[in-house]
Amino acid sequence: MEQPPNPLQCCLYARNSLAAAVSIVGIMSTVPQTLEASVTQAVEATRVAIASGKSRLQIELAIPELKAMQVAEQFLREYPDLAETIKVFFSDAGAAALARRDWEGINCTMHGLEELWEPVQPEDQAFVIVASTAVEIKRVEKMCEEAGDRPFILLNPQLQDVAIIGIGAAGRQLRERFINTIEICYYLRPLEQGVLLRSFPAPWQLWWEKGEAGQFELLGEKDTRPNNDQLAEMMESKVEASQAPKRSLLQSLQQFMNALSQ
Repeated sequence: MEQPPNPLQCCLYARNSLAAAVSIVGIMSTVPQTLEASVTQAVEATRVAIASGKSRLQIELAIPELKAMQVAEQFLREYPDLAETIKVFFSDAGAAALARRDWEGINCTMHGLEELWEPVQPEDQAFVIVASTAVEIKRVEKMCEEAGDRPFILLNPQLQDVAIIGIGAAGRQLRERFINTIEICYYLRPLEQGVLLRSFPAPWQLWWEKGEAGQFELLGEKDTRPNNDQLAEMMESKVEASQAPKRSLLQSLQQFMNALSQ
């Protein structure tokens, strides 16, 4: 008797091909060894999220010293079929001007967040917001509302500045009204001897770095982003069992950055 089709594979097949769907499953279950590999993971996670009906998406590579412009350029080069008409917005007009000058071959229009009086138009099919800050959050929220169900992607945003967003009722309302409606489809954060990874539709995963370079062991998974206490609890047994001298957080981050830059 023929087995019923897998719903996720059917959804992926409608957008790409079955071969692409199989490759996506493989990519999502591993820790990337280079910056290029992590952006490729982000692209595929975004494809799956959009194919499953998600439109408000966030991609975050929480790596110190990483330039969002570099990530955005590769993301757009690897995802030319995101839409026929794509608008890319930057936190300032200078960054948009640099992108227009340097990003040859990328089929999209590029603007600063404050450049256009009406940034969202009916003919626009997708939006990518690069490294927006908490200062622009109200404008980004308004744009997202106007975009409706069109893909609206926040790439390495910096929206959690408590001094601007607030910690009282106003901050809580903003989070409930906007920030909490965004699906984090891809997240990568190096930890001390580990990596926190989320690649949609997989849950949040904590990976432990083994003694061998580039080898990781999956410690656990969470449906929601684990906080620092939960991360420490998940890693406690490994830290206690480790015989090697404990590396500093700075050393771990630097090693991870060196690997991603290769």
